[in-house]
Amino acid sequence: MNRYRKVVFVSTGGTCRSILAKAIYRNINTNEELQIESRGLVALFEEPVNPKAVAIAKSKGISIEDEKSKQLTMDDFGDDILVLVMTDLLKKKVYDEFENAVNVYSIREFAGEAIDVEAAYGGELAEYGSQFEYLEKLITIVKDKIEQDE
Repeated sequence: MNRYRKVVFVSTGGTCRSILAKAIYRNINTNEELQIESRGLVALFEEPVNPKAVAIAKSKGISIEDEKSKQLTMDDFGDDILVLVMTDLLKKKVYDEFENAVNVYSIREFAGEAIDVEAAYGGELAEYGSQFEYLEKLITIVKDKIEQDE
């Protein structure tokens, strides 16, 4: 039996890092029962994906242009839901704002890495490319850990 039925990636606005993480995970996922979602901690209304994130994903053969930001809610937590946020600070904010928050980790923490996935917002396309590559590395580790727990 799977420990988790859903993985929720969370970034600040939900328009770039979490959507990229969701797309990367879906691209390498072999467990069709595992739901993969993207949320923003401050996504008060649906917004389109950051155009630079769309361009980077497209260059890797991944389509995300139809994705929209979605607000993190109380329904996104549970014993069988893994919530992976982009930074340690975001993890603290999630725990501060949601009294029912459980299984919340920074993605770098869950993967056993040292560096958070900071926002590339406003940066050059190359920064978004580096962010994609780092996310891809972390998500491969996350996927392997989840599969080992099954």
